Amino acid sequence: METSLQIARQTLLEPAELGEHHLRETVERLSGPGVDAADLFFQLHRLESWVLDDGIVKEGNFSLERGVGLRAISGEKSGFAYTEEPTLENLLEAAASARAIARAGQSGRIAVGSPGAVAPLYPVDDPISSLPDEAKIELLHCLDAAARAADPRVQQVTVSLAAVHEVILVLDEQGRLATDVRPLVRCNVQVIVEQKGRREQGSAGGGGRTTLDLFVEEDRALGYAREAVRQALVNLEAVETPAGPMTVVLGPGWPGILLHEAVGHGLEGDFNRKGLSAFSGRIGERVASPLCTVVDDGSLPGRRGSLTVDDEGTPTGETVLIEKGVLRGYMQDRFNARLMGVPPTGNGRRESYAHLPLPRMTNTYMLGGDHDPREILRSVKKGLYAVNFAGGQVDITSGKFVFSLSEAYLIENGRVGAPVKGATLIGNGPDVMTRVSLVGNDLALDPGVGTCGKEGQSVPVGVGQPTVKVDEITVGGTAL
Repeated sequence: METSLQIARQTLLEPAELGEHHLRETVERLSGPGVDAADLFFQLHRLESWVLDDGIVKEGNFSLERGVGLRAISGEKSGFAYTEEPTLENLLEAAASARAIARAGQSGRIAVGSPGAVAPLYPVDDPISSLPDEAKIELLHCLDAAARAADPRVQQVTVSLAAVHEVILVLDEQGRLATDVRPLVRCNVQVIVEQKGRREQGSAGGGGRTTLDLFVEEDRALGYAREAVRQALVNLEAVETPAGPMTVVLGPGWPGILLHEAVGHGLEGDFNRKGLSAFSGRIGERVASPLCTVVDDGSLPGRRGSLTVDDEGTPTGETVLIEKGVLRGYMQDRFNARLMGVPPTGNGRRESYAHLPLPRMTNTYMLGGDHDPREILRSVKKGLYAVNFAGGQVDITSGKFVFSLSEAYLIENGRVGAPVKGATLIGNGPDVMTRVSLVGNDLALDPGVGTCGKEGQSVPVGVGQPTVKVDEITVGGTAL
C-alpha cells in the first residue's frame, strides 16, 4: 500500500515538476531576515457530490483544486501568499511576497527531513472511486424509495451524497515535513411530510473519514432514511413550546453542538491570547460543574473532525480543556502557541491552501459520568428534553448563545411527554456549565455531519456528549 508521502509526491510535487530540493530553496527564500517561523502548505482537493430530489438526480458535481499557501511570521504579524500554479517560479515569487513583512534578523539553510512516524487514522484510498457511479445513483434511489415506503405521509425526499479526497504536504522553516491523505464522505436524507394541511420536515445523515462503503455496510444509509421520516412524523405531533427558565436535559451525541458553540470556541487560543474570550486568563480556575470534563481529540480513528496531522504538520491528540470543572488549557496552533509560550496542540486548521491556519476544534466532547440516562429524566419534575439541534449562534466575548431545537419533548413528573415545536435555548455558555447537575454514562459522538465556521472558513468537525441535566436554561417558546 502506498504511503501518504508517496501519494503526496505523485499528486502534489511531480505534476509541477518539483523536487524536495525546490521545497528547500523556497523555504530558504521564505525564511529570510526577520522571519520567526514559516511554512509551505500544498493541497490537492477533489470533491464529488450528488443530489437526488423527488426521484430525479438533479445535481452531479465534480471539482478539483490544487495549490500552495506560503506563510512567514514575524512577531504577531503574518505574511501570506498563495498560488494555484505551484511552479518553482511562482513559489519563489510568493515566498518573497510573504517574507516582505520581515525587517531584520538572520538567515540560514535548512535540510528537508523525512516525515515522522505518525500512524494514519484513516485509509488512504480515494473515496470518490470507492463505488462506481451506477452504485452511487442506485444508493440515492434506494434511500428515496425507503423514505417514501416508511409512511404514506411522506411528500418530498431529498438525498445527497458527497465524497472528498484531499492530499496535503506541509514543510516548515526547520525542515520538518508532514503529509496526510484525507478521505471524507457524507450522506444526508431530508424529508417533508404532510397531514391535514400541516407540513413538517426531518433530516438525518452521517459520514466520516472513510470510503463510500460506509453507507452500504449494514444498511447504514437506510437507517438515515428511516430516521429522517421518524423525526418528521414526530414534528407533526408537536405542540406549542412553553417559555421561561426551566430544567433542560440534553440528549447524547449531536446535542454536543451546544458545547461546541457555547464553550468550545471560547477555548480556542487566538481568542484567549487577545483577551476576547469569557475564559481568557482563567487557567486553573473553576469554570464549570465538577461533573464536567471536556476534551478536544483529533486522533480518533475515522471521525469527521480527525486529522493525522493538522494543517501545520503537527500531530493531533487529546487536549484536556476542562477537567472536573477546572480550566486546564486552550486549543493552539503554532502561531498562537509561540506567542503564548505553550506547545501547539495540533489544532491549526485552514479551509484550503488559500487561507491562513487558525486554532480550530477537531472532535470536541464531554466525557461520560455515572448516572443512568433514565435516572436523569426521572429526576426532572417539569422541564424540556432536547434531543436534536438545528442552527445556533454565540457571542465569544460574553458567551451568550441562542440555539433552535429540531426535536424536543416536554418532561412532566419524570416522564418524557409530548414533542414541542419552535423551541430555542437562550443562555450563557460558561454559566450553563456551572449548572450541570447530572451527567449520564452514555457518551456518544455525533454521526459525522458537523461543519464549523470561523472567520469565513469552514472545516469538518465532530461533537459529542452524554445525557446531561442542566438545572436552568431559558427556553424560548411558541405558546401564547
